[in-house]
Amino acid sequence: MRLIFIGPPGAGKGTQATRLAQRFQIPHISTGDMFRAAVKAGTRLGQEADRFMKQGQLVPDEVTIGMLRERIAEPDAVRGFLLDGFPRTTPQAQALEQALNADGVRLDHVLLLEVPASLIEARIIGRRSDPVTGEIYHLEFNPPPAEIVERLLHRKDDTVEACRARQVAYQRDTTPIIPFYEGRGLIRRVDGVGASDAVTARISAALA
Repeated sequence: MRLIFIGPPGAGKGTQATRLAQRFQIPHISTGDMFRAAVKAGTRLGQEADRFMKQGQLVPDEVTIGMLRERIAEPDAVRGFLLDGFPRTTPQAQALEQALNADGVRLDHVLLLEVPASLIEARIIGRRSDPVTGEIYHLEFNPPPAEIVERLLHRKDDTVEACRARQVAYQRDTTPIIPFYEGRGLIRRVDGVGASDAVTARISAALA
C-alpha cells in the first residue's frame, strides 16, 4: 500500500497515520523525521539538507525528493509507505510524480482528512504533549490522566494566531494539490470529525 496523507494542520493525521502504518506494516515517513535521520546518518543528501536548515532556509524540493527516493528504496518500504507532510504544493506533487514514475513506483491512494477550520482551532489550542512518553493529549477531546497533567507541555505554536496562520498557508499552498490528484483518480476523502476509532473505521472503508 503506497499512500500520501494530506489534510489541514490539526486534523489528526499523526494519530491516523501511525495506525495505518501499523495496520499495513509500512513505514510512516514524515519529512521532518526523514531529515533528522539523514543528517544523523551523515548521508550526502542529509549533509546538504543540514546546510540549508542551519541557515534557516527551506530544504529545496530536489533534495527532499532525492531523500524520499532513497527512503522508499529501503527494505522496510518494499510493501509500501505512507508519506506525511509531503508534497505540500502542486510543483512538489508534480516533481514527486515524475520521480516515482522514474523508479517504477505507483501510488495507490491519496487520503484527504477533512475537518472544519473552526473545529481544528479548538483541537489545536487544547493540545498538550507528554515530554516523557511523547503521547499527545487534548484537554477536552482526549484528556490526560490526572497524575501527569502538571508535566504536560503546550507548544508555543499551538495558539490561535499560529493556528490561523497555518490554516491560511494550507489553503494557499496545499489545497491546490487536491484537484491534481483527483484528476488521477487517487483522492479518497474521509470525514475527520469524531472519535479517533470512528475516523479510523472511515479510513478503512475508504481504502477497501
